[in-house]
Amino acid sequence: MRLYASATSPFVRKVDVVLYETGLADRVERVMAGGTPVDPGSLPLALNPLGKIPVLGRDDGPAIYDSRVICRYLDSLANAGLYPQPPRLWDALTLEATADGILEAAVLMVYEVRTRPEAKRHEPWVEGQWNKISRALEAVESRWMSHLHGPLDIGQIAMGCALDYLDFRHGPRDWRGSHPTLATWAQSFSQRPSMLATVPVG
Repeated sequence: MRLYASATSPFVRKVDVVLYETGLADRVERVMAGGTPVDPGSLPLALNPLGKIPVLGRDDGPAIYDSRVICRYLDSLANAGLYPQPPRLWDALTLEATADGILEAAVLMVYEVRTRPEAKRHEPWVEGQWNKISRALEAVESRWMSHLHGPLDIGQIAMGCALDYLDFRHGPRDWRGSHPTLATWAQSFSQRPSMLATVPVG
């Protein structure tokens, strides 16, 4: 298998953590790719017409994307149990969706600075993205802590990657200061071998 990836994408990192947790990391060749919505660069457009990574190329079928589909595929391949049986499954998937929503808003904030000329940046729009993140963090801290402290599943992996990305790209906003319970969990989760092995650089 071939994983089209970048060194800093949080969605790629989620897949990387799943690869480590499922024991499949040595079965995947990494192909570095990168670009933006305004310049696709080396993104594998022939494999994913949406121009996003990660993309997983397979020898026994067409490429699959996005990170949620890839993670579920890898879990099924390894029979790793990162997707629990209902009713816990619905909690895990909702937590994963919340984490991915945090990441989507956080990445859009980065794009606003990197791809838009300074004179055309819209600060209220940026703050609107951060407000999404703040509401999500409040919800996780008030509703999901018992799940985060339970058996490892995809919801925990996704949230761990999302919170680390906030530190990586938006550290000055100090989400930890207003969410101490969630911050304590994130600090502990970040010490898992799979998280330490996939720390973004760049």
